[in-house]
Amino acid sequence: MSYPTSPAFSAINLQSESPTLFSETVSGRMQSRKIGGQKWTFTASYAPMTRTEFNPVFAYTVSQQGRYGVFTVTPSEISSPSGTASGTVTCSAAAAGLVSVTIAGLTGTFKAGDVIKFSGHTKVYMLTADRAGNGAMAFTPPLIAAVQSSDTVIYNNVPFTVRLSNDIQGYKLGAGMLFRYEVDFIEALS
Repeated sequence: MSYPTSPAFSAINLQSESPTLFSETVSGRMQSRKIGGQKWTFTASYAPMTRTEFNPVFAYTVSQQGRYGVFTVTPSEISSPSGTASGTVTCSAAAAGLVSVTIAGLTGTFKAGDVIKFSGHTKVYMLTADRAGNGAMAFTPPLIAAVQSSDTVIYNNVPFTVRLSNDIQGYKLGAGMLFRYEVDFIEALS
């Protein structure tokens, strides 16, 4: 199931949640240890909407039953490359834990900050360096599962697999009887 695409979001606040164990002693000595499990969270806001615009959006959100439902959302504002990428991009096999894969079939460029996904995977990754044409494509976080040589790179209209980040959904009804709404998503990893 996919989240409604109309009306479009007026603003998105994307965050990377990357858990780290951290401690600091009284003398100032610090220690940190990275633990796995990076995920994307984002808040999407809408411009004030009429009841006709708002009702389908709110009905879909409520139908997800809080944090229970898993669905996809494709935020058009960030889910396509900022470079000139085109073509069917394939990748070489790569093991879980790596932060780059070798790609082929890229015409044009990817830019650092673009989001991608591998076919057959639900995790979204962010490029950490520009990439023009074939070669090693660097991204973060490390692969949570291996990619196969038959996998393709999804870079246009990248869908985020998410759930709502809380069980309570509400809205504000403001001046002119316009609905004000924002919704919080968290990446659902499988």
